[in-house]
Amino acid sequence: MIDPQTTPPENAPHAMRVALAHDWLVGYRGGEMVLDAIARLLLSQGHTISRIYTMFDNAAPLSPTLDALPRATSALNRYPESLRRWLLPRYPAAVAELGRALARDHAREPIDLLISTSSSAIKSIAPPGGVPHLCYCHSPARYLWSQTDSYASPDLKGRLRALGLASFAPRLRDWDRQTATNVTRFIANSTHTAREIERCYQRDSVVIHPPVRTDFFSRDPGVQREDHLLLVSALEPYKRVELGIDAAIRLNRRLVIVGSGSHEHALRAKARKSQLITFAGKVSDEQLRDHYRRARAFLFPQIEDFGITAVEAQGCGCPVVARHAGGALDSVIDARTGSFFEEPTPEALAEAIDRCPQPQNCAEECVANAQRFSHERFTSQIGEQILNPLHNSE
Repeated sequence: MIDPQTTPPENAPHAMRVALAHDWLVGYRGGEMVLDAIARLLLSQGHTISRIYTMFDNAAPLSPTLDALPRATSALNRYPESLRRWLLPRYPAAVAELGRALARDHAREPIDLLISTSSSAIKSIAPPGGVPHLCYCHSPARYLWSQTDSYASPDLKGRLRALGLASFAPRLRDWDRQTATNVTRFIANSTHTAREIERCYQRDSVVIHPPVRTDFFSRDPGVQREDHLLLVSALEPYKRVELGIDAAIRLNRRLVIVGSGSHEHALRAKARKSQLITFAGKVSDEQLRDHYRRARAFLFPQIEDFGITAVEAQGCGCPVVARHAGGALDSVIDARTGSFFEEPTPEALAEAIDRCPQPQNCAEECVANAQRFSHERFTSQIGEQILNPLHNSE
């Protein structure tokens, strides 16, 4: 493991001291994979990482590189995790607090660069004067700009959250838009996100897709492909898992659902009368890879900003049936590595499942397509598009 506090070699070209910012460190998911990849790239090139600035930190193990880095958290971190959904109106104050901490740290030991990775509020952190701020944006805050209704569950707490969001969202949108000027350059994780950045902030961006572990999520011709469908997702209302259940029942096809979440009880109740639906819960990476390798097709019914699971499935030779929107437009090739459906209805999804190419006819092309999103490609593009031009920063 590279020691993040090691002084860069004297002969390291353009060695910099870099601060990182991330919305929250509560688990190792897609956003943290990107943060980890950026951190490892910086360290491998002889740069020093000063600290990670984050609103919330659960102190959960993430990766050897991230776990070794010092962190600064906001005052909101003292609240229990169960209350954090109610703290949204205080995000601007939390980000401003982190900006002040960054300024104090910079006064003691100057940094050369701030890199944020954000799908919420941390992109608004103010860099010290003269320091460029590069934001790898997974999405402008969805709860403010694109999926406000989808984040409210039908229970009492969900309805109260929806009422609260409706009351303070206009003010938060104004703040989010105004503080986009704190970013020197935006990097979008997909073409869809680039369009959202332009719509919400009137800013251009460079598209660099996130890294996918295509070396691990790979095809094994020795594994017997079966005839069932697969869906891997957090079981939350906005993930539209119910579309997959209804389509599978409509086609009389077996569906395996991997994942957990607050909507699980309702989804299990919906599927209770059918013998076709299996809930596998949380699984290990090795088990997930085996699911990808055995499924007839992978269902991707929600609109995602990118959607790493769709690429993981293709890496294992499994075609993808996706909504014709969002990040899937970058990662799925219609009629070659999967199929699309337009309307979010069980009928449209079922028809797309019937059109999806058979794995035996498209597995090699699925694997080749997935390689476009490898770690190596991400590292190369980040190095070329973000790190190298900094000394002539816009």
